[in-house]
Amino acid sequence: MFEFPQFSDIQRRAIYLALALALTVGAIFFSLAHGNAAATPTPTPTISALPTYSLPPLPPALVVVDVAGKVKHPGIYRLPQGSRAVDAIKAAGGQLKGVALTDINLAEVLTDGQQIIVGAPALSTASKSKKSGASKGKITSGTININTATVAQFEQLPGIGAVMAARIFAYRTAHGAFASIDDLTKVSGMGKSKFANLKNFVRI
Repeated sequence: MFEFPQFSDIQRRAIYLALALALTVGAIFFSLAHGNAAATPTPTPTISALPTYSLPPLPPALVVVDVAGKVKHPGIYRLPQGSRAVDAIKAAGGQLKGVALTDINLAEVLTDGQQIIVGAPALSTASKSKKSGASKGKITSGTININTATVAQFEQLPGIGAVMAARIFAYRTAHGAFASIDDLTKVSGMGKSKFANLKNFVRI
């Protein structure tokens, strides 16, 4: 019958120590192997960026104006919205040599369909009209746009002289475009009878 060998106390302690060391080393290797497996990062799927598109800029809004009179190139011009009378005159090549622009509000903001007349001929003064005994230079048909008319054009209206024409022009410059022809009565010196004589010859 097989008998286990007898070990001394020192031999048993050595065997126990060897077993404990083997278990410790095995535990260390197991921990390292498990840690490496856990530390391996899982690849993250990448999402490619979507392409970006920029919309083309919208074309600027335009106004169509008629530049007539003593300019280098009279005609119809299309200008960006917000342009002023001086821009329209520049687009037409500027005024002819010797032509003054004092009767035009160069800072006026243009409106679609507006007409600008440069160098309108000066009409007879009130004194000359009295001397001739006739309403020389006054219109007898058609209408004048009171929001675009020059001082000289206002003088063409029946009963309107140089002083009143200047008042109407100054009022429009200070207060902006007339909302209706009845607004002419707000101009200093424009009485009911004077307005009644000219109301059929004006428009807005």
